[in-house]
Amino acid sequence: MSVLTRDEAQTRSRLLDVHHYAIDLDLTRGDETFDSRTVVRFTVRGDTDSTDTFVEVKPAELHAVTLDGQPLDPAALDENRLALKNLAPGEHELRVDAAMRYSRTGEGMHRFTDPTDGETYVYTQLFLDDVQRVYAAFDQPDLKAVFDLTVTAPEGWTVLANGITEHTGDGRWKAATTPLISTYLVAVAAGPWHSVRTEHRGLPFGIHCRRSLAPHLDADADELLDVTRACFDRYHEKFTEPYPFDSYDQAFVPEFNAGAMENPGLVTFRDEFVFRSAVTETQRQTRAMVVAHEMAHMWFGDLVTLRWWDDIWLNESFAEYMGYQTTAEATRFTDTWTDFGVTRKAWGYDADQRPSTHPVAPEDVRDTASALLNFDGISYAKGASALRQLVAWLGEKDFLAGINTHFERHKFANASLADFIDSLAAATDRDVHAWADAWLRTTGVDTLTPAIAGDNGSRVLTVHRTGERPHRIAVGLYDQDPGDHGRLTPRERLDIDVPQDGPRPIGKLPALVVLNDGDLSYAKIRFDADSFHAVRESLSGLPDPLTRAVVWNALRDAVRDGELPATTYLDTARTHLPHETDLALVDGVLAFAAGQVADRYVTPEQRPAALNTLAELCRDLIRRTEDGDHPGLRLIAVRHRISTAAHPDTIAAWLADGTVPGGPELDPELRWRILTRLAVLGATDEAAIAAELASDPSATGQEGAARCRAALPDAEAKARAWDAMFASDDLSNYLFTATAQGFWQPEQADLVAGYVPRYYTEAVALAARRGPAIADAAGRWAFPAHAVDTDTLRLGRECLANADPIPALRRKLTDQLDDLARALRVREANTD
Repeated sequence: MSVLTRDEAQTRSRLLDVHHYAIDLDLTRGDETFDSRTVVRFTVRGDTDSTDTFVEVKPAELHAVTLDGQPLDPAALDENRLALKNLAPGEHELRVDAAMRYSRTGEGMHRFTDPTDGETYVYTQLFLDDVQRVYAAFDQPDLKAVFDLTVTAPEGWTVLANGITEHTGDGRWKAATTPLISTYLVAVAAGPWHSVRTEHRGLPFGIHCRRSLAPHLDADADELLDVTRACFDRYHEKFTEPYPFDSYDQAFVPEFNAGAMENPGLVTFRDEFVFRSAVTETQRQTRAMVVAHEMAHMWFGDLVTLRWWDDIWLNESFAEYMGYQTTAEATRFTDTWTDFGVTRKAWGYDADQRPSTHPVAPEDVRDTASALLNFDGISYAKGASALRQLVAWLGEKDFLAGINTHFERHKFANASLADFIDSLAAATDRDVHAWADAWLRTTGVDTLTPAIAGDNGSRVLTVHRTGERPHRIAVGLYDQDPGDHGRLTPRERLDIDVPQDGPRPIGKLPALVVLNDGDLSYAKIRFDADSFHAVRESLSGLPDPLTRAVVWNALRDAVRDGELPATTYLDTARTHLPHETDLALVDGVLAFAAGQVADRYVTPEQRPAALNTLAELCRDLIRRTEDGDHPGLRLIAVRHRISTAAHPDTIAAWLADGTVPGGPELDPELRWRILTRLAVLGATDEAAIAAELASDPSATGQEGAARCRAALPDAEAKARAWDAMFASDDLSNYLFTATAQGFWQPEQADLVAGYVPRYYTEAVALAARRGPAIADAAGRWAFPAHAVDTDTLRLGRECLANADPIPALRRKLTDQLDDLARALRVREANTD
């Protein structure tokens, strides 16, 4: 498929005004294809006699095309482009009649049949350039138009769309006309949905899911709608522009690749957010944040849309920042920035230290394939961190004034970084252009290190910076509690601008100095020797969870940079995590300790001891929570105890009894988690997996069974799983991911060694065949991450040099190989 270049988009934007799309979809044509008829009205600008352009469409079969009533030859379709030649200035009408193919990869029009009850659902995911899989379009974000949509659906189905839908009879549905929106924001979700509807501030609100998930949605409907209303009201306090669409539906859809998608008036979410098993408050907080994030997009992205994909941060960084901030302000989840600090921010730091890093606002995104690669930890987490720093520097009042100026100037239109900075500049005397150059046009992570000098009683602090960005940070000074050696008490929090004008007096020597306390900037921090000693002794005695998150992140960074032995990180976790109360911190630290330290950063010979340390840590947490007062903490400990089990006896007994002694009882998620670990350890078999699937035949059960079967330490099981992933195109995106998650296991390195060289050749072919979504999954989940050795690194680099993988896979392999090289450096540093 040809990708659209920036130059082509700019040329077409100068040439055309697109006014209106009438889209008619027929979803009753069978399991493989649906019919799509599109009428586009547009105007050619200029005074030349004629000009040429093209429209994008990617059909299974192109039935007919007419331009201004004259037929065009469908055979003239070149890949996904249909040339429109000799266009005179003035108005034109294009009609395209095609059969389009349903997707099983989460791209275009995805079709899913629920194994629980046999019901079928379809939904669109048109971002970034998958519009052409559903309807013919001038597919670029700055050619906004008005849309009218009609859909023919099977009887018993409900059709949801960007606007309010009406059933007109005989399976026909009509959606209200949209205001001006970009092509990729058009949305349809159709099927026998279970719906909960209400009204708020005169607008219809709805939440929707598959019928088989109805009891679980109903159980959480009040919480979901309360969060939705609270965020909606808070945004109307922040923004002067009112919500710009006629309704607000949230559909939880199956096999969704992203967390959610900000379609105007119809946000689609992955339906794992409809919880069918026990979850922690942090998971509920994450769901609330995603609701707030997507709602922010109604203004950042939908009302005002990027002009070209180099400004994707104008969508995602803002929604990320607003999602966390508004959730903290408007809902019961007031501690969102701790979770951001320990999970999302690490995503940004990691991405920014790889060779694939890019500025938050890159200056040259040459085509849509390149743009798709920038939906990463930089555009989300680093961008949100930069905005948090901007608010700290600028002040929230001026920040919001600039945002509202931006909305007023560019509503129902498009904008760029320059437009946004000009809007901010209108609200402040500060040099926001210089700030943008330093923060949004540069790459990499600065490192801040404290240096303390002087005599006791008259110490001074200097913050040294490796990097070029200015930072406004808080510096926390902490003293040892004389009555409790394990507690650190805050003495003072200093506001410091880096670079400093000169050393800052701090009085007597503190036990601990924490740079970037409060986490308002984006930088790696280090400790002086006395502070590091205090961290080792008293980390869990810090009173603020956000401060503890900053400290844990600093330790994580030091491990990754080879400055702190991985075993020291494990020992610190072993000492302090049993006393931790913040769920996000416990889960985040355990995830890094298990997934990176135990699985990659220690040697295979050291791994059993690392797993034993984590098992003992989890046992301590389980014992601590026996009183039932901390169910979330206990659930996290149980999950990690299962995943790090080196021997099957304990968890096999839990599975047999259907409960962990003292709770919790095993729900489907925990049962599949145990069975997967038993499969890895060779302590279960196909009969047990089949029996569990018979008890839980849901979509999640199907994924659990695929994961377990791929994890069995059996040559035939591995061969079947490999062929399912790479020799066949039958697996959906979710079943592919589940199979990949089960396949590679550190405990089975010898068994799967022969598949490591095969991965590189077969993943390249798979990605070329199945496209970006499966390429992403193959690079993310099917990569042999356990194989931390120079041969794996060499094979991967040869693949990048010689095999020409498609851009989505190339990016994933580049990142994976950089992480692999880092793991090798960490191991080498730990053995010096």
